[in-house]
Amino acid sequence: MPLDSRIDAITDRIRERSHQSRSAYLERMHGQAQQGPRRAHLDCGNQAHAYAAMGEAKGDLVADRAPNIGIITAYNDMLSAHQPFKDYPDRIKAAARAVGATAQIAGGVPAMCDGVTQGQQGMELSLFSRDVIALAAAVGLSHNTFDSALYLGICDKIVPGLVIAAATYGYLPGIFVPAGPMTSGLPNDEKARVRREFAEGKIDRAELMKAEMASYHGPGTCTFYGTANSNQMLMEFMGLHLPGASFINPGTPLRDALTDAAAVRATEITGLGNAFTPICDVLDEKAYVNGLVGLMATGGSTNLVLHLIAMARASGVILTCADFDAISDATPLMARVYPNGLADVNHFHAAGGLPFMIGRLLDAGLLHDDVATVAGQGLSSYATEPKLEDGRIAWHPGPTESLNDKILKAPDAAFSTTGGLKQVHGNLGLGVMKISAVAPEHHVVEAPARVFHTQDAVKAAFKAGELDQDTVIVVRYQGPKANGMPELHGLTPVLTILLGRGHKVALVTDGRMSGASGKVPAAIHVAPEALDGGLIGKVADGDVIRVDAAGGILDVLADGVEDRTVTHPDLSANEHGLGRELFSLFRATAGRSDQGAGVVV
Repeated sequence: MPLDSRIDAITDRIRERSHQSRSAYLERMHGQAQQGPRRAHLDCGNQAHAYAAMGEAKGDLVADRAPNIGIITAYNDMLSAHQPFKDYPDRIKAAARAVGATAQIAGGVPAMCDGVTQGQQGMELSLFSRDVIALAAAVGLSHNTFDSALYLGICDKIVPGLVIAAATYGYLPGIFVPAGPMTSGLPNDEKARVRREFAEGKIDRAELMKAEMASYHGPGTCTFYGTANSNQMLMEFMGLHLPGASFINPGTPLRDALTDAAAVRATEITGLGNAFTPICDVLDEKAYVNGLVGLMATGGSTNLVLHLIAMARASGVILTCADFDAISDATPLMARVYPNGLADVNHFHAAGGLPFMIGRLLDAGLLHDDVATVAGQGLSSYATEPKLEDGRIAWHPGPTESLNDKILKAPDAAFSTTGGLKQVHGNLGLGVMKISAVAPEHHVVEAPARVFHTQDAVKAAFKAGELDQDTVIVVRYQGPKANGMPELHGLTPVLTILLGRGHKVALVTDGRMSGASGKVPAAIHVAPEALDGGLIGKVADGDVIRVDAAGGILDVLADGVEDRTVTHPDLSANEHGLGRELFSLFRATAGRSDQGAGVVV
């Protein structure tokens, strides 16, 4: 199928916009790649330090005959998704040794759990942890002894931070290695019901705790389609995973075999092998367009709007919010996974999952097939799925028909003709809305504003009965410069209750919502943020605001708003406690949200 003319035109615009930065980036990367294996440039003393703890592998490392894989790991016990990584380094080392190569843990990176920090002070470090992860990974790889790298990361900020680092070391080949989702527990819609009942005071905390523990119950990613699982989808659509690797459960023979296969493949794509594939050649304009198509077709996390812009910048590609909007218009919504439906990611995978989606999107001309991937040339190999045959991985054609059309549909029979992510702009600034789970009758809201400076203040007003009406709730001073742009996922039960009472309700904020946000229309990531001179800082209670996903409009309709004095709340509490003191430089230098909210890119 020829490439869809709309996807082709968007790619051309990105390529033209990025020409200067991308050309300079590739010149640097290819120049570094031509220097050959990095260990050859180390002095004897340098090498002795690097290999001192490598035991029987020392001889191979000194001889410089075999590839050496650097492992960047985000393992910790705080993230259920990352706990399986505990044993990955030993597996990788054994798999590498079996093919005559070596592997070393190059370094560890921090990985915080947004589920633990939701609504807590620690969430103010969450977005900035992406940049810390990129910096930490860069330090690990700076030892300059590696021929390729394996990146062990899954969750919200971890994968984007690792991609930024991988792009910075783009002359090195690299593969991203997942751990898979936990098995299905309490259904996500039941969990959401319990949360609503707790917010309304109908059940006690013991009942809430019982439901939460039944939802998040074992190793692996959370099973809803939030940022973590959106990241895994993205890595396949961009050709950075092995095909079909994303949603195999931890601790299974197939999961272990995929990890072994990633280690072996990491040796084959080095400059010492016959399939040299530096990651800079994978992370091109077409790969990012493919990732955007995947995001829209699956109804993925709004956090990826921030992260993809930052990731692309690290590889010399300039994305804008308009690109997301245009690709959303061209891409059908093929999946219904919670919060966009009742299914979880295990159900999605069983219904055909990513191999089905990639295959059918290629058939529809909505993806670039002519791309470099870690598995070889062409995205079509990602329409296959891995199976174990006599203990070894073999890839077979994936399903061409959905195995459950309540979860997955073909492009020509999709749940929606568009991907469900909209850019909104007007005198309030530029924002984005995820509408894939929002009922059409709620796509346009025009109502008086209620203005808050914290999500706790919104909850207090709700409990006091002050919000039981049509309203646009404005939560400002939540941008990266104000307090690190925490997710406001704690507002979801309150807003959902108001919506369920028949009110016209919308959220407008310069902050973020969780990747699990869904049914309430929310204009988020509003830029410029209040602390950066945005008009959102001058809105007052009672101002009528129009949030219009259909028309792409975000306007305050009151006269004279521009002439008002900006409201400046006391933000000193954002500067201290739980490490926030250490991030003052990040807050001061963070970019705008529509430019990725980055510090290092």
